[in-house]
Amino acid sequence: MKAGTIGRVQSPRIIRVGGGVAAETGDVLNQLGLSRPLIVTDETVARLYLDQLTAVLDKSGQSWGVFDQVIPDPTDVCVDAARAAFRAGAYDCVIGFGGGSPMDVAKAVSFMAVNPGHVRDYKAPAQIDRCGVPIILIPTTGGTGSELTRWCVITDTEHPEKYNLSGLACVATAALIDWTFTLSKPARITADTAVDSLTHAIEAYVSRKSFPYADAFALCAMPLIADHVRRAYAEPSDAQAREALMLAASQAGMAFSNASVALVHGMSRPIGAHFHVAHGLSNAMLLPEVTAFSVRDAPERYAQCARAMKMASDSDDDASACAKLVEGLRALNRDLAVPRPSELGHAADEAMFSLMAEQALASGSPANNPRIPTQQEIIALYRAIW
Repeated sequence: MKAGTIGRVQSPRIIRVGGGVAAETGDVLNQLGLSRPLIVTDETVARLYLDQLTAVLDKSGQSWGVFDQVIPDPTDVCVDAARAAFRAGAYDCVIGFGGGSPMDVAKAVSFMAVNPGHVRDYKAPAQIDRCGVPIILIPTTGGTGSELTRWCVITDTEHPEKYNLSGLACVATAALIDWTFTLSKPARITADTAVDSLTHAIEAYVSRKSFPYADAFALCAMPLIADHVRRAYAEPSDAQAREALMLAASQAGMAFSNASVALVHGMSRPIGAHFHVAHGLSNAMLLPEVTAFSVRDAPERYAQCARAMKMASDSDDDASACAKLVEGLRALNRDLAVPRPSELGHAADEAMFSLMAEQALASGSPANNPRIPTQQEIIALYRAIW
């Protein structure tokens, strides 16, 4: 960060963190003067946890409704269906309950209630600052950090593309971060969401928009993830590991929400849009190779990432630490059984690589990378990881 650079921070008004804190949802609504939430979730979360949440709301006298049709990588069509459910009741707020998809849809329902047009009209770099009804977010996966960010991501069905939506209207009013929901996560989702968080932390720290406030969150998140992800992957009921990963996801969310993400995310979104690969998994596929490409232009920053995660020691010079970081990330992928896209049966030709590279650049995220790539360099990176 250059001297005189100004860091600008946006975060929820209320943040409650800890095992069992979801039981305080009714108290938070009452504190905010709210009484009729629409719960936005997906069928799996509804089956596993909805009764737990609605019992809390019933006890506190809240009158609630449910939209449980959120899909992975939610589309504009999914958002429109959730908006219709919101309009059908006299709701005064939305509760996003689940992973990143339900939370992102809840954000879109809120700001589209007061902003005209189609959701694609507001994709980045536009800033959505006209706020809708209050947003309460309760994450159940511990990966996206969406509960603390000013971002959401929606997939367009007319022009296959995942786009960012950003602004004050995407910031939750309240976030309740309860790690106990993550105890039932299967190994694959555990790995993908943890590496998603790790990518947030690393990219925020090396971003051209980094600043000390965001750096502090990123540097706290990285070692928590490095120390605990293999444990949670191997033993889902490891409460200490689950708590650490959920905390790290939120810390990384605060970091990237305010310092932005970079090339990994820019390249990851087109993979999700065209091949429906889970966002965290596509990040994991890309992270080692993109890091190897990028360390040249920010060796001090990447070396500090390696030291923070104990992949390198304080006695290592920056070049050695960067090399150890790349190898450490590759080893993590091996341990978490991260596949190549081709191993999942996804075939891409040069035309597809070129289209995805165009979409990656158009997202703006690669411009935050220490080493800003050309379209041809992005194509080469896609080839390398495919």
